Amino acid sequence: MRNSFLAEACKETQLHALNPQSWLQVERGKLSKSCSYSPSSIESLIKVSEPPILPLLKPIDYVGVLAQIHEEIEQCLPHEMPNLYLIQFQVFRGLGEAKLLQRSLRSAFQCASTVHEKLVYSAWLRYQKQDEELISDLLASCGKCCQESGLLDIASQIPVGTFKLIGVCDSSKRDVSNTVAFQIREEKVVCERQKIASLSIPFHTMLNGSFAESHLEVIDLSENDISPPGMRAISEFSCSGLLSDLSIDILLEILVFANKFCCESLKDACDRKLAYLISSQQEAVDLMECAIEEDAPVLAAACLQVLLHDLPKCLADEQVVKIFSSATKQQQSIMVGHASFPLYCLLSEVAMNINPRADTTVCFLEKLVDSATSAREKQVASHQLGCVRLLRKEYCEAEHQFEAAFSAGHVYSIVGLARVTFIMGDKLSAYEKLSSVISSYPQLGWMYQERSLYTEGDMKWEDLDKATELDPTLIYPYMYRAASLMRKQDAKLALAEINRVLGFKLALECLELRFCFYLALEDYRSALCDVQAILTLAPDYRMFEGRVAASQLCMLVREHVEQWSTAECWLQLYDRWSAVDDIGSLSVIYQMLESDPAKGVLYFRQSLLLLRLNCPEAAMRSLQLARQHAATEHERLVYEGWLLYDTGHCEEGLRKAEESIAIQRSFEAFFLKAYALADSSMDPSCSNTVISLLEEALKCPSDRLRKGQALNNLGSVYVDCGKLDKAADCYISALKIRHTRAHQGLARVHFQKNKKNAAYEEMTKLIEKAKNNASAYEKRSEYCERELTKEDLQMVTKLDPLRVYPYRYRAAVLMDSHKEKEAIAELTRAIAFKADLHLLHLRAAFHEHVGDVSSALRDCRAALSLDPNHQEMLELHRRVYTQEP
Repeated sequence: MRNSFLAEACKETQLHALNPQSWLQVERGKLSKSCSYSPSSIESLIKVSEPPILPLLKPIDYVGVLAQIHEEIEQCLPHEMPNLYLIQFQVFRGLGEAKLLQRSLRSAFQCASTVHEKLVYSAWLRYQKQDEELISDLLASCGKCCQESGLLDIASQIPVGTFKLIGVCDSSKRDVSNTVAFQIREEKVVCERQKIASLSIPFHTMLNGSFAESHLEVIDLSENDISPPGMRAISEFSCSGLLSDLSIDILLEILVFANKFCCESLKDACDRKLAYLISSQQEAVDLMECAIEEDAPVLAAACLQVLLHDLPKCLADEQVVKIFSSATKQQQSIMVGHASFPLYCLLSEVAMNINPRADTTVCFLEKLVDSATSAREKQVASHQLGCVRLLRKEYCEAEHQFEAAFSAGHVYSIVGLARVTFIMGDKLSAYEKLSSVISSYPQLGWMYQERSLYTEGDMKWEDLDKATELDPTLIYPYMYRAASLMRKQDAKLALAEINRVLGFKLALECLELRFCFYLALEDYRSALCDVQAILTLAPDYRMFEGRVAASQLCMLVREHVEQWSTAECWLQLYDRWSAVDDIGSLSVIYQMLESDPAKGVLYFRQSLLLLRLNCPEAAMRSLQLARQHAATEHERLVYEGWLLYDTGHCEEGLRKAEESIAIQRSFEAFFLKAYALADSSMDPSCSNTVISLLEEALKCPSDRLRKGQALNNLGSVYVDCGKLDKAADCYISALKIRHTRAHQGLARVHFQKNKKNAAYEEMTKLIEKAKNNASAYEKRSEYCERELTKEDLQMVTKLDPLRVYPYRYRAAVLMDSHKEKEAIAELTRAIAFKADLHLLHLRAAFHEHVGDVSSALRDCRAALSLDPNHQEMLELHRRVYTQEP
């Protein structure tokens, strides 16, 4: 799913209306295939939004920031660690590293020193794992429940205070009774005078001092909002130190009474008793006001936990929003202790994902700005508020926040300042702001991308080309160039340009743009393929500025495309699967799902493709649908096993496979068990078990697509065991049923048999057959001489700039040639847009080699932020650390 903020931000600059139906006449052939499209007609169809200003922390030197945070974590006091992990989380979020940011949140939770921090980070982790809630019942059935997912026992987490017993008088020496009766309307409650007196100084003074009440045997408390049952409970507490089981109403009476008469031990006991009685969101809302008014921290924390446990749903309740948005600093202290910043960080993120333009979002972000203390916190808070203000067209307020973030050191906020300047009519100043940043700081791709918005013609193209050179993962330059080429009626180059980015980054907006290209070219089959892929990734996606549902466009385009029968769909799927055309395969499966009753199997196929395309959230959704539509019990158990395995619960996934096999021996159950066992076991002896499981799988009925995968996996295990002939037989069998990827395995066999040329030729066959072949070029590079290797790796970088091996290889070659600066520069180029442990590790080693100890130490610390337990990195860090002056 796309982030709501990004979707809203993209809408802002799309100005032209569209009537897609005019491009999709119901009668097929009404638009002539031979007529060429005109630039004016294309203009109304093809729009490229300005790149959104990301509401994220994006340091100029993220490596330096991660290194500094790691160093501070090593040296700081325990109570300072959670906030450092929170900033680390913000950096990882800006880098798009989903797994790493979750680890940072988990670390913040684990080292939290207060209950308030624990419950905020617990709620945050639960919010981050909303997809896993789809299988919460499955996890529970396996006895799996993350520590941070459950409710905390708040009362036990907050230590009981030490309450001084107020001194008592010997009433036998005074002319007063040992008992005292408190008149409450028509009823009297008799208490032990000195026991009540010991509860607080006011009572001690009242009952033993020089006031008139000290000589009375009956004291009227009718005007003190306490009922007879409440007073009897207080009397009992004064003797036993315990509160009996009471209703919430009585406990609230006692709490107010205890606060009024300064009965600290009674108040604490009441506070804790109430905290255990909250069972619903409404109770939490009702009691929070009282907790804040009466300064009851245990009750307030318990209420807060219940409210946060139901994020994001609870923010639909105006009462809940009011609690968070109207809390003063003193009230925040009662409600969340010293954890105001993480609380409003969480609430702001949730609110922005719901509706970034809403008043609630602004209010939470203003609270976040108010609670920020360090420069890093101010960078995050002010920049996010600036982004939301800009989205709401509150330009002066946005400018103020962007300036505050920039002044605090967040250079990326210059993007917001430039946008506001341009909107206010000063394009030149906007250009100059970006130019100043480019000349003053290390150059990054986003700087040139942003400056291109304020230029025209050749200068614009130069900036966009420079942006792609510095950061090839930015999608706006590709989209702009592709759209420009299409307007110039150079469809071949336009498609090539947009396919460049879709080759390594399956961005919905890029698929939408290519859909428009195909629509303009009246290539309806290809257009249908792209819109079906979009719907697979995001079923509710809306196209053309959010005005048209993608599902509606899918129906319109389908009218122009001849529909395939079920048999034809399977043939098409084989063709696309064999050609490693994953987007095309998604499209075919989408059509099959609309008509085929065997939906469980198809949803499972869909999930495999989505994982291959690096779309884990969509894959999880498809697996869950496979589970729901499973035709049999044993099939359902297999899908549950994959759900557990893919969410990191390998042992539970294995058990599901065994349960399925116990019901019926099937290909998928044996395959799951073999796959999970091979991936999780470090014991070399398990290879024989994996082989026997895959052999059993191949004996069971299945289609050629899956059998090809099983044969490929079996070949890999044989290679690992040194059984090369058997491996070759598996790969050849897989190729006979068109499992194209088996060429790679067969090449590996040839190479291990010292047949390097044969290995090279085998990979060449894969390159020729596969539509997505960056990995094939990378693998072929291992089987050729240095010059050809360099050519293949250059092609890898062109096809998929996110693959890190080519950068490492080129850097190593340069280092061997004693070109140390060039080697470090090669790694630095990739590190600028790709946070990768291996790149940082190699650059740290290079820095150590040339004697740059401080740079080596920086890279070591940044790498350990990515993986704190990486043994080689830890060893290098220890070695470099001893060299530091």
